[in-house]
Amino acid sequence: MRTIIAFMICLLSANTMAYEKGTWFIRGGVANVDPDASSSPLNLDGTDIGSSSADVDDGTALSLMFGYMLTDNWAIELLASSPFTHDISANTGALGLGTVAAGETSHLPPTLSLQYWFGNPESTWRPYVGAGINYTLFFDEDVDGQLEGVLGSGDLSLDDSVGLALQAGFDYTLTDSLALSVGVWWADIDTDAEFSFPANTLTTDVEIDPLVYSISLSWNFQ
Repeated sequence: MRTIIAFMICLLSANTMAYEKGTWFIRGGVANVDPDASSSPLNLDGTDIGSSSADVDDGTALSLMFGYMLTDNWAIELLASSPFTHDISANTGALGLGTVAAGETSHLPPTLSLQYWFGNPESTWRPYVGAGINYTLFFDEDVDGQLEGVLGSGDLSLDDSVGLALQAGFDYTLTDSLALSVGVWWADIDTDAEFSFPANTLTTDVEIDPLVYSISLSWNFQ
């Protein structure tokens, strides 16, 4: 126990790392995508179903980020990750079936951002803000058995999305090459969902617009 405490004290006191022009940083950690989803009414064979909607649950995956300090205060960063997986549910509204499990999808959300870092290269705390472009690639879409029990065996497809991304966060220096990094993103993610069944087609437009929370360790080098 004494050894662990001494090691943590060393980490927290050896805060001499500098985020300065020419510094590269690689972050690895965990991210959670928390959708603020809304949708158009479910459309069954060309007719809207009254009071119906779709929703998307959150998902967690490993995150990986690559960045480069263009100056002492400006940087570029690419957000990557392992695939996120989300459950999709449907409020059937006027159909009277309540809320049913509709499907599942995986996605990758690469995001390229330009960041502004506050403070100076020797600061222990380096908060930052950023803005950029998100591209969301959907794959491995599956229709849930609960919805198939109503409409028969089917397929699900989701259109990929391109939109604005905003972020904020901070890095806290632990050693001369390691930092604790905490960040949050908002991304404009919209998709058209189509459920195809033998006798019916069910469609809806979904605005996912998630907040993405990340905690990671950042390795820095020149």
